[in-house]
Amino acid sequence: VLLVRNRKEFRALGSKCPHYGAPLSKGVLRGERLRCPWHGACFNIRTGDIEEYPALDCISCFKVTVEDGKVFITAKKKVLTLPAVTEHRQHLGLRRCLLNKNTLLLLGGGVAALVCAETLRQEGFTGRIIMATKEKHVPYDKSKLSKEMNLKAEDIYLRKPEFLEARGIELWTEKEAVSVDFQKQKVQFMDGSSLKYHQLLIATGSHSGFLKVPGADLQNIYTLQTPEESSKILELATGKNLVIVGASFIGTRLEEKPGSQAACTTNGTSLQPGAAAELPAWLLAGPFQMLQNKGVKFHMKTELCELKGKDGKVTEAVLANGENLPADVVVVGIGSTPNSTFLKGTSIARDDKGAILVNLHMQTNIPNVFAAGDVVTFPVALLDGHRSSIPHQQVAEAHGHCAALNMLKRGEELHTVPYFWTTLLGKSIRYAGCGKGYTDTVVKGSLEQQKFLIFYIRDGHVTAAASLNCDPVVSLIAEVLYLGKQITKEEAE
Repeated sequence: VLLVRNRKEFRALGSKCPHYGAPLSKGVLRGERLRCPWHGACFNIRTGDIEEYPALDCISCFKVTVEDGKVFITAKKKVLTLPAVTEHRQHLGLRRCLLNKNTLLLLGGGVAALVCAETLRQEGFTGRIIMATKEKHVPYDKSKLSKEMNLKAEDIYLRKPEFLEARGIELWTEKEAVSVDFQKQKVQFMDGSSLKYHQLLIATGSHSGFLKVPGADLQNIYTLQTPEESSKILELATGKNLVIVGASFIGTRLEEKPGSQAACTTNGTSLQPGAAAELPAWLLAGPFQMLQNKGVKFHMKTELCELKGKDGKVTEAVLANGENLPADVVVVGIGSTPNSTFLKGTSIARDDKGAILVNLHMQTNIPNVFAAGDVVTFPVALLDGHRSSIPHQQVAEAHGHCAALNMLKRGEELHTVPYFWTTLLGKSIRYAGCGKGYTDTVVKGSLEQQKFLIFYIRDGHVTAAASLNCDPVVSLIAEVLYLGKQITKEEAE
């Protein structure tokens, strides 16, 4: 149990964040909001309710009394013995009422659709809720695909099937939408079936970029999008030559994982496609340097020209600079593309990359049609309202929550600070805000000792911050940004 003194009042609540069990005693408290030190989830210390994702569950609150200068906490012993003290909102037990004929169709099986469905029930919607996804599984924690690659899909489910059934949320798996008739409010699916809706949420996510080089159709070339792909990559790459195309954080997680679990060393090689600019000093001193120390080789400022193979399987990667890399397995991590091709030819507004344009209510330009998650581009407060696509779990959950409220006509505007995280070779990396278009940085701490904080500056004030091994400072900065307060460059220095 965590005991919090807020001004003259005491509050007692669960001591661990329901997301990954982070100790909330090391978090950031501002007013009645307590922010997790690891992933930025926020809870109201008075009610235990979620006020910022990625956690899906709220935390328990306990009765506190003060007598003769002593503080007493009343709690059920059974609750205190749980690994993490969590509870669901009481009204989450609401189910469908057959008298309510409204159908809300949610396309997608990720966290945006999941949070939307849960929020609809939490807020009292009793009509029909359908989640239709091309996935085989209930929504799962995709962030673990590159972190714990030996897990089964069932091990990373965010909600069990029974959870959805108990709340009258229908989940249609392996059900891919292929077209939408917005005038008739009707969705056509790959299997030939169709469904009419009253309101629609498009949360179909994104997919990894595809290689466009000779040999891209060889076997043992993967993207990392499903539990099955994650397990297969680990199986094939252990003790083998692994080439990763792209130097994203997903790529760096992959570079760490096979070698750390293999009996023999994995030859991890990462390619940054295209004529990449010189990397900033903090990045070279941080994650990249850590991986280089473990034997991972980075080939920067070059690109992949061809993949060669034998008996239909990849064996070699040919680079533009003339180098040939042995490759038993190739993993592609070169950005993502919105899953919106099924909307081509419709009147829904999309940008040149295919992302759906939404406003701060997560509404599209089509009446009764909302969109959320990786598939959208939305106004970002930290960018002075300019649009951006931010493919990330926490942002997608915030989108889903906001969309649900506005499907219920609540007039809620999106209010979130993007918060990214990972752990690399035992060191924590955090990033909060939106550094797009930054013009300057302020570095605090030691690059050499791999413990530092970076402020990203745009128009004279901080729009984002990143840290290596400096928890919970990024959570503190996220809270300041969430409150709408500006941090000037001079204050950062």
